[in-house]
Amino acid sequence: MDDAYSTQMAAAESAESSGLAELMALKEGDAFLVADHWGDLKGGADGLFAGDTRVLSRWIMTVGLARPSKLSSGVSQDNVFFSCHTTNRPLPPMGGRSAPAGVLHIERRRFLWNRRMFERVRMVNHGVEDVLLPLAFDFAADFADIFQVRGTPRAKRGTVETPTTDGRRVGFRYQGLDAVERRSCLAFSEPPARLTGSRAEFMFSLPKGKDLDLFIECGIDVCDTPDRDRWRRFSVEAKLAMRAKRRRGASVRGPRSPRFNDWLDQSRADIALLTTDLPTGPYPYAGTPWFSTPFGRDGIITAWQMLWLDPSLAEGVLTYLAMRQATETSAFQDSQPGKIMHETRGGEMSALGEVPFGLYYGGVDTTCLFIALAGAYVRRTGDYALIRRLWPNLIAAADWMRDYGDSNDDGLIDYQRGAETGLSNQGWKDSEDSISHADGRFPKGPIALLEVQGYAYAAWKAMGEFGDHLGDPRAAEWRERAETMRTLVEERFWMEDEGFYAIALDGDGEPCRSIGSNAGHLLFTGLPLATRAHRVTRRLLSAEFRTGWGVRTLAHGQARFNPMSYHNGSVWPHDTALAAAGMAQYGERDAVALLLGEIYAAAAHFHLRLPELFCGFTRQPGEPPIAYPVACLPQAWAAGSVFLMLQACLGVYVDAIEGVVTVDRPVLPAGIDRLTVSNLQVGAAMVDLAFQRVDGHTVVMPRNRRGDVSVRSLR
Repeated sequence: MDDAYSTQMAAAESAESSGLAELMALKEGDAFLVADHWGDLKGGADGLFAGDTRVLSRWIMTVGLARPSKLSSGVSQDNVFFSCHTTNRPLPPMGGRSAPAGVLHIERRRFLWNRRMFERVRMVNHGVEDVLLPLAFDFAADFADIFQVRGTPRAKRGTVETPTTDGRRVGFRYQGLDAVERRSCLAFSEPPARLTGSRAEFMFSLPKGKDLDLFIECGIDVCDTPDRDRWRRFSVEAKLAMRAKRRRGASVRGPRSPRFNDWLDQSRADIALLTTDLPTGPYPYAGTPWFSTPFGRDGIITAWQMLWLDPSLAEGVLTYLAMRQATETSAFQDSQPGKIMHETRGGEMSALGEVPFGLYYGGVDTTCLFIALAGAYVRRTGDYALIRRLWPNLIAAADWMRDYGDSNDDGLIDYQRGAETGLSNQGWKDSEDSISHADGRFPKGPIALLEVQGYAYAAWKAMGEFGDHLGDPRAAEWRERAETMRTLVEERFWMEDEGFYAIALDGDGEPCRSIGSNAGHLLFTGLPLATRAHRVTRRLLSAEFRTGWGVRTLAHGQARFNPMSYHNGSVWPHDTALAAAGMAQYGERDAVALLLGEIYAAAAHFHLRLPELFCGFTRQPGEPPIAYPVACLPQAWAAGSVFLMLQACLGVYVDAIEGVVTVDRPVLPAGIDRLTVSNLQVGAAMVDLAFQRVDGHTVVMPRNRRGDVSVRSLR
């Protein structure tokens, strides 16, 4: 994703201390919360964050001076509610009476709305006697910047003021070094028996057979008094907002296979959770907890994965990124005019320039992907009105590719960071050790990555198509650049003895002969010759790459291969999905169905929520995939992977300009005999597609046509 190796290690240490893989995540807008399975925030990586600042760092509930016994906990499938069901341990004697263990049911239920946590603690007495229930909360707000939480050291920070209380509220304030005062609050529906700046103590009298609710709110600025009406009203608003996000675009349903449908539902819900409705339109944030912010590359690829079903994401991503396009040169920000943003942050450390990520452009591929997505979007929707609005941005991006992206005038897009604070590697594999020669040496810069040339090829092709439609005389030049790029890649990256493409060229123009999954992305762009594409596919499907859970990022046996690494042998679902979609470009639908089945098997072991990545160990009978400890969960382009792979399996291509849906030699994954795509929008028209396996073949039947749309089936 986004950091150098040192920050990855710091994050790993933080995650190990907090059990990151076990954190329960909620997100709404720019706020997100991660807690343990009890709902407690205990420091480490967890907390309530708003604007890349942790506004609640400690929140621990005890019953009778002890943590209650957990019965069950989890996040609802629609990602709106976290709930934890507990029961009491033996309570201390109160007034001569004591309650034995297991007579109280205590449920914590929470959601986020308007940058605020709403929590309800429901207490029910199932015992045969009345109970005096001592309930307490320990809390704190450290206002730590997200990068500080992740492990980036700070020599100095601002002042955390002494909390203030007023009987049922606590106010927290932090005076930052950026001269910004940040405030948060905590409020209870009932006044505690004792309230300090770090602890609230209650003593509830709970008659037998009765229940009692305590409502709590925490968020930025000041708090109103929580109550049942506010809880109900805002929980309904949160649920309806999430439902509206989940219902955008077309839907996909499998047969009466609840497990497969649950995976589709969970993936769609995770996309909805991570999508924030910005003034420019919906934007899928990259992932929680570390990357809950707009990323250029992640947003583009997630939108591309969902494009056939929901083009609104692509429109929102393109519009937002155009607004944040660079207009000046900065070594610290790795920016030049026309370049598209890699990442943006809103915390104190970014504002002060302690990290460059306030608005950072250190992604060599994002500008090419921006244009390429625009090309895919207009073919999908026919929406040239958006292209006209973004035309100055698209021209500026193309000019960046020509003037800045190719730093040594060899015709290839390359990178070399502008400042030591920036990312040393600036493709999607951006960890420090992800690009190397076959002997393990790190290449000198500037580095030209294989897949980036494919993205550039797609971008130049798209510019040629735009130019033809808009009457721009540069269209022929752009098409020529695309063909030149194809020739350069085939001549300079192809390794005949390996039957594969080099992962990169170094600053001397020498191939980095490592064998990596980057070639799968090249297939996705359609650049390679068909004969070479088939050889690449065969190798990607070999035991070097295939784990049985997906495709490794680096082939087994390479010098830097490590199945536990971030990018050198791990499995990233989106990487596997792009490779599968690339194979489909060359008719390899059976291979796509095979990989989809493997990713589905991995998802089943991760409770149907694919993490950002997992370890690249070979699948063993009866054993699950091995988790990577600091993987984002949920993560947008991991959640979107199933939808791109389904499109590749089914061979569905939507051309709204012509009003045609083409279904090219569809294949259903193993174990799935029927699948329906409903409400597929084609321009102003709409159609359903029903796929079914018949005599060993997959056939498609159009249904419920609404408007002028035709479906063309190829075999």
